[in-house]
Amino acid sequence: MPARLSSMALSDPATPHASSSPNDATTRRKSGRVKQKPVLLQSDPNALMANSRGKRKRTASYEAHDGNDLESGESSPDESDGDPDEEELKEKRRKSRAKKASAKPAAKKPKTGRPKTTTLPVRPAVNGVKKPSKPRQPRARPNPAIADDATGLFSEIFAQGHTVESVAAEWITRYDQHNANAMCELVKFVLKCTGCDLQVDVHDIEDPDNAPSKLDDLQEEYQAQNITDYPLISKAKGYASFRSTMTGFFFSLVSTAHAAGVLYSDLALIENIEVWVTTMSSSAIRPFRHTATVISLTMESALCAVYSDLADTNAKTLRQKEGEQKKKTVNKQRIASLQDKLADGERKMGLVDTMLENIFNAVYVHRYRDVDPKIRLDCATAIGGWITTAPDKFFASSYLRYLGWVLSDVSGPNRAEVVKQLSKLYKNKEDVGRHRAFTEKFRPRFVEMAIQDAEPSVRVAAIELLDLVRETGLLEPDDIDNIGRLIFDSVPKVRKAVAGFFAENITDLYESLVEELGGDEGMAEAVGEEDPEDIDVPQKTWLIFKCLAEVLQLYSSRDDVDNAEPALSEATATTISPSVDSRFSLAAQAICERVSYLEDWEALAGFLLSDNSVATSSGLETESAESQFRKRCQLDESEELILLEVLKEAVKHRLLQAVDSETEKKGRKSKARAEEALEIQGTVALHLAQYLPRLLRKFGANPASAAITLRLEHVLNLEIFEELRQDSTTYASLLDDINKQFLTHADQSVLAEASNALIHARSFEDLEEITESKVQALWSVQIQALSAHASLAKQGQLDLKSCCNTASRIANLASISDCTSVLEAESRSSTSKKSTSGDTDSPARILTDLISNDYSSLNDEQSENTDELITSAVKALLFYHMWLVRSLTTSVGGNALTSNSPDYTSFASALLSVMQSRSNLDPIRLTAAGAYLDLHTLYASLRNVSPKLHDANDTLTTPPNKKTQNSKTNFNSLIRSIPTDAQSLLLTLFTKTEKDFARKSHRNLEPAPDDPIDSDPESDDEEEDEGEETDERTKTQLLLAEKQLCELAGKMVLAVVGGTLDGKVKERLLRNRTRLGPNFKDVLAFLEEPKSKSKKSRAVKSEAAPKGGKKALSKEMIVAVSSAEESDNDDVDAEEIDNGELADHRVEDVDDDVGGNKEQREPEVDEIMGD
Repeated sequence: MPARLSSMALSDPATPHASSSPNDATTRRKSGRVKQKPVLLQSDPNALMANSRGKRKRTASYEAHDGNDLESGESSPDESDGDPDEEELKEKRRKSRAKKASAKPAAKKPKTGRPKTTTLPVRPAVNGVKKPSKPRQPRARPNPAIADDATGLFSEIFAQGHTVESVAAEWITRYDQHNANAMCELVKFVLKCTGCDLQVDVHDIEDPDNAPSKLDDLQEEYQAQNITDYPLISKAKGYASFRSTMTGFFFSLVSTAHAAGVLYSDLALIENIEVWVTTMSSSAIRPFRHTATVISLTMESALCAVYSDLADTNAKTLRQKEGEQKKKTVNKQRIASLQDKLADGERKMGLVDTMLENIFNAVYVHRYRDVDPKIRLDCATAIGGWITTAPDKFFASSYLRYLGWVLSDVSGPNRAEVVKQLSKLYKNKEDVGRHRAFTEKFRPRFVEMAIQDAEPSVRVAAIELLDLVRETGLLEPDDIDNIGRLIFDSVPKVRKAVAGFFAENITDLYESLVEELGGDEGMAEAVGEEDPEDIDVPQKTWLIFKCLAEVLQLYSSRDDVDNAEPALSEATATTISPSVDSRFSLAAQAICERVSYLEDWEALAGFLLSDNSVATSSGLETESAESQFRKRCQLDESEELILLEVLKEAVKHRLLQAVDSETEKKGRKSKARAEEALEIQGTVALHLAQYLPRLLRKFGANPASAAITLRLEHVLNLEIFEELRQDSTTYASLLDDINKQFLTHADQSVLAEASNALIHARSFEDLEEITESKVQALWSVQIQALSAHASLAKQGQLDLKSCCNTASRIANLASISDCTSVLEAESRSSTSKKSTSGDTDSPARILTDLISNDYSSLNDEQSENTDELITSAVKALLFYHMWLVRSLTTSVGGNALTSNSPDYTSFASALLSVMQSRSNLDPIRLTAAGAYLDLHTLYASLRNVSPKLHDANDTLTTPPNKKTQNSKTNFNSLIRSIPTDAQSLLLTLFTKTEKDFARKSHRNLEPAPDDPIDSDPESDDEEEDEGEETDERTKTQLLLAEKQLCELAGKMVLAVVGGTLDGKVKERLLRNRTRLGPNFKDVLAFLEEPKSKSKKSRAVKSEAAPKGGKKALSKEMIVAVSSAEESDNDDVDAEEIDNGELADHRVEDVDDDVGGNKEQREPEVDEIMGD
């Protein structure tokens, strides 16, 4: 009968004894025996568990254990008096499972048998819910490349493919059996992880005091092996998962020792490991030091997890104790057991705390400032994890300061890692009080890293960290402004990262202004009901736009005061430079991606078009809420310019969003999305075409605002405009407004933007005719004005300012349309005698005379106008000759070249006279020199153009006639060499630019006794007495000097290649090619002759190889080798190295370096910091 009872109890442990059943009368048979319902598969949890595990049989020990538990449950007075709560039951179950695992870590799989059930197993339905399977333990793939000849732990982990948890559990079992042998095996594994095959024996393990001397012997043996690589940093095949597997083993080792209780019962386990690993972490050999440090940090991380687990268990036990004490009937025995459990937990926490302190003081305190940046990086990563895992232990100023000190690390990745770890800490808003002192101490360093760090990625991470610090309220107002000004930074990543931070600044200012206006009630009274269709009605977004303009203006003004930069001279450019985005435009690009209210660009356009000027109220003591609101939203001139830039970027961003919406996440385009994007683009085009005339009428008077408004026309998608079949008169009226801006402004930015707008309009076929008519109207007006100025000049009444504006407009028109027929209208219709007889000159001739006139008697103000006039005239005539050469090259195919060939002698003479009349590095002199070189190079390009007399098969298709011969003769007459006196003048100017850049960049030039003597009376030394200047201004002047040198040198290089300059100029250009920086060297690279190395190699390959298979050396190679051997003692010229002439003689050195990188070839004995 007892056996039967035991069997019944085991069938369902949750079922109480039969005698305690409340339904004894109904469950007894007539014989007196108790009936028991058969256990079904669905209702018996033990049977279900046995079935899920492969239908294992229950062992006798398991039955005895369950029987003992049942009997103890029946006889325990504690549980009868006070029922344990659910947490205690879960804890008991977890402990029982842990004891089973520790007692039998590697139990054999029992034989399966038929389950004792009375029903057949029921399979789940096809559509039923399948229970999630347990996650499998990760296994290290067998890697013969790593553990080819390895034994012991190294072989078990890397060669046999076992999980690190199972290997750790087996090692704990072996440690219980013989601790010295197991510890010897573990130390061998650590040594093997360093990349060596050194061994230790049991006697070394049994004498831990002798561990340092033994490791010294091992280090000497390691150095004798001359190992250059070790597994932890190896890039070889098979070592990708080495680090994770090694650290996973040691983490599992500590966790298993904690679960088995060995960590607390045998303190010598961790102490012996510490003796060997800690000593190796202070080794002078990098593989030893790095591997031991990683192992120590991993063990510290595992101990942190154990510490956190113990803390949670103790807290749970304390809550159970307090709950039991609050009951009406207090179970003293239960309280005593909980108290003992709590004391045991505190004892274990104390032991773990001691282990944490020992490893931290012995390893981390020294290695966090190691000479190797990789070790410092591992330390920074580890301490961040410790603080997160065990905040009760490590979240203190005494540990946080180590992260703060590494913020000044010389390695960029280390600084980035520290910022990453700090960001994790600041994301938890509940721990604000813990790092208040740390933030106060290191906040200036946070701001400094965000503003001045050398690595853009570190700056981005620091900005994100400061955004988290700001949310905690620990950031000062000055720091907020300093970070907000990074919206004007030159690095796009930084601008994008700070956009969210900047948007919070706008939100803060907006909320403060709302409070000034009476809060939400005052705003509702001032705005009323908002109508999105009526843009002239006040809206809440107006105040946000006002805040945006104020903050951008404030930050920009402070930057202008701090970094004052000189304006760049436009006289050095020979062509119209394309429009460059301003700093406000670049800032707006970043803001639009993070600010939602800028998506409604029409509201911003309405705000700019609204009239917020408030008239003074008469007889009223107080203003209305709407008047106060409009007065607060009133914009000044600078704020209007800023918001115009923002409007342009907001429109562009809206169009980009529409284009991006066409593509789905998987990269496929859908028809619905394409139609939606087309609709958005059409709406933007229609509305923008309506706003542009109004914006030009309001902001067209100011050149700066007019230029920005004209840039909006470039955003207008004219293809959508055509597809929607809009009336062309709408766009024609817009072109009239653009022409008006072109005629009424003399500012170069307005003229350039208007010209670009006309080019944009001409790029579409349906609008080309309308645009061409507008351009011809502009030409007629400017030619008439130029003729009027020429008449006044003959009378001595020339208005320089007005003439300068006309020449500037002609130059811009010449850059966008063919001006040959316009500028030579008189010269092509009359002979040369008529041109010189005093009749009306052609516009080209008038511009040439404006260049060659003598303006030496004018005052300073008039001289500035003269410089602009000459620059514009040079640009116009240079474009004229470009169009002329283009027409000549296109007309050759049809043999339509006229007998009257163009003549550029007068233009060249005028440029030469300007070069002779100006002194030193005058911008006009440089402009004239560049145009003079471009002119000769332009016509020299005709040397490569010839009449099409041959077909593709090089057969004569048309016999040469007199007409084609005349064409070739005319081309040859246009190709002219630069005269000797002009070459001497150009070399003098080039020498001056060389010396100017060398002086400003503190470089030395090669002495040149044959340089042409400068006839200018002014000395270059006068420029050195200009006084001390700021660093920013010095950098700007240095860049300008390099720009002048490279521009002039580039034009001279093209002239040499085109054959208009002789060989002496080439030799002079190449004299200092390696002394003035890489940019200058790259410019002159076009003059270097190709090396004959390829010919030599082909000659070598063509020779027959000997019978033995080795190729014979050619004469060229023998000569090269012998010459190299003779010059081994001489200094190697930098030019030869750059040109690759020594490549053939350095083959052995290159082969030696191929096997490993530079870092691996460094000596392995390091000077360690912190020891």
